[in-house]
Amino acid sequence: MFPHLIGSQRNWFWRGWRIRYTYIRAISVDAQTSLPVVFIHGFGSSLQQWRSNLQALSQHHTIYAIDLLGFGASEKAATNYSTKLWAEQIYEFWRSFIGQPMVLIGHSLGAVVALAAAVAHPEMMAGLVLLTLPPARQELNSSRLFALASTVEGWFANPLLLRPAFWLFRQPRFLKVVLTAAYSDRTYVTNELITSFTAPTLDRGAAGVFSRLAKARTQADYTPEIGKLLPQCRSPILVLWGERDRVVPLTQGKQLPSLNPQLKLVEIPNAGHCLYDECAEQINQMILDWIEDELSLKDYQYS
Repeated sequence: MFPHLIGSQRNWFWRGWRIRYTYIRAISVDAQTSLPVVFIHGFGSSLQQWRSNLQALSQHHTIYAIDLLGFGASEKAATNYSTKLWAEQIYEFWRSFIGQPMVLIGHSLGAVVALAAAVAHPEMMAGLVLLTLPPARQELNSSRLFALASTVEGWFANPLLLRPAFWLFRQPRFLKVVLTAAYSDRTYVTNELITSFTAPTLDRGAAGVFSRLAKARTQADYTPEIGKLLPQCRSPILVLWGERDRVVPLTQGKQLPSLNPQLKLVEIPNAGHCLYDECAEQINQMILDWIEDELSLKDYQYS
């Protein structure tokens, strides 16, 4: 499904559902004793979004990347989707394959999932890297924005509109417009990138997942409030945010450091929402430096 995918792809059956993940063993012997790193993609995406990051970090750490249930090449399950469900998926993946403190890296929705998993299961955490952290719908800082979000979500949750909306969503031309808005530099929006988003929509059950997600996003418990969740996190946190992010503006990120003293916010010039791709070399080095400077193996007991 995904051309040029880096790493070794595997299927893992979680609660009876097929989950796709990939991993790369650390290159050097020294790196094999370093902290493992797990990547969690954003909404509508897949582990393929990390194609510019996995190999670079695997020079120093064993790397895992996973497709959340309902996305990418993971099963399009008929279930109730929520951040809590995906956080439990990450925790049980950690129990099955890792079993020692790790660094979680998440983008957008994946950042929310990573934060929720870190708060619910602090025993698995060494550190947290969040590439943008969108607020819950109930946290939108104006009643006008909340009303607009509720109206749009209500439209998409309408059964009469779901099928044509799904048909529109899976069209390459529509996705190109969406991705061009997400990227600051539109030259990154290639046919290969668009295919990585359209291919999962052809899977059996994809339309059902779209319908369930549209309905789930209207529920207050779909995503926890970041303002309540972030102060509970006990792990060191690095937040990276593109200055040109038009999807989740940097103004949201600037509110975060006051919520947790262990949080470090770094603004990335000239980057949009997909900073992990547009500024891959810079982002990779920042993550590696932060892990080396802020996280120490001697602080963790391995099982």
